[in-house]
Amino acid sequence: MNRWVLFCDGRLIVEHEGDIFRLPLSEEAPIPIEGEIFKFGGDCVAGAVNGEAVLPPNFESLDLRASYACIAEEEYILAGKGWELLFWDSHTRFCGDCGSKMRRHSAISKICSRCGREIFPQLSPAVLVLVRRGEEALLVHARNFKRPFYGLVAGFVETGESLEECVAREVMEETNLKVKNIKYFGSQAWPYPANLMIGFTADYESGEIKFADHELSDGAFFSRDNHPSIPSPPSLARTMIDSWLNER
Repeated sequence: MNRWVLFCDGRLIVEHEGDIFRLPLSEEAPIPIEGEIFKFGGDCVAGAVNGEAVLPPNFESLDLRASYACIAEEEYILAGKGWELLFWDSHTRFCGDCGSKMRRHSAISKICSRCGREIFPQLSPAVLVLVRRGEEALLVHARNFKRPFYGLVAGFVETGESLEECVAREVMEETNLKVKNIKYFGSQAWPYPANLMIGFTADYESGEIKFADHELSDGAFFSRDNHPSIPSPPSLARTMIDSWLNER
């Protein structure tokens, strides 16, 4: 039996019985698939479904991030991997060197039909930083947040810098603060669309908060007993903030 990680117009297709939601489980695809399929995780098959396809009874499509609240965490992680592979496939149809068509070469690689260039799925690494000042932590509201919660300073790693250098640079660029004692916390695959989130903690060293106009709209150092709304699970930012809140 296969677990099917199917997407229709960017939405995950799930099967449900009452309040129980899960990835479809069957030998054959429950809905016709267009284009390439990707096999991974032993029994998972990912594929894209035509946007005009009619879903079978007891099937529905969910926003991938929202599906975390409905399906098992293991299946949410598998769905994220499937989405990253399908996104990579749809954005690498032609060779970046000569413009010719790419074709599948292995389970997770493509090769150019003309010049032979081989490519693999690529990730965009980004850091998250929980900055501590005594018993307080820096929580910020980014201009691109769709809800009024406060999260952590974050940013993409640039060419030629280490993760620790990225942490120091992002905090300085976005808040005008200098940090020290930078320590690794943990990481998380973040399939929106293909990021790797890498969490760090750091201690405040010096500076007065001054936000970059184009990145953050608000923020401050908050105590554990007096802090704003924070991101929802399953984000790494939430895990890091929860860890700090539980340090009492």
